[in-house]
Amino acid sequence: MSALLQDDLSVAILRMLAQAPDDAGVSLPRLGKRLGQGASVLMRRLTLMGDAAIGGVRGPGWVRVEQQDGRWVAHLQEPGRAQVQTLPPEDEMGD
Repeated sequence: MSALLQDDLSVAILRMLAQAPDDAGVSLPRLGKRLGQGASVLMRRLTLMGDAAIGGVRGPGWVRVEQQDGRWVAHLQEPGRAQVQTLPPEDEMGD
């Protein structure tokens, strides 16, 4: 299991992005408000969850972040959708 899937914030991001209708994505302000995190925290995590190479290691490609009409929006990619399917139901998650 990926270390990112053992992290509550990463799992919460994946779950929230999976709920976005028709790959509309979720704006960073909305994501931050719902998850109680600042934009810089979210951008760092989303970068790790994307496909950028950090330290010579390519990320899993679960998410894509792009600017739309002057705002940053995160989208769930197919590899991320596959990961969401492997997550236990939210009511089985430990605190």
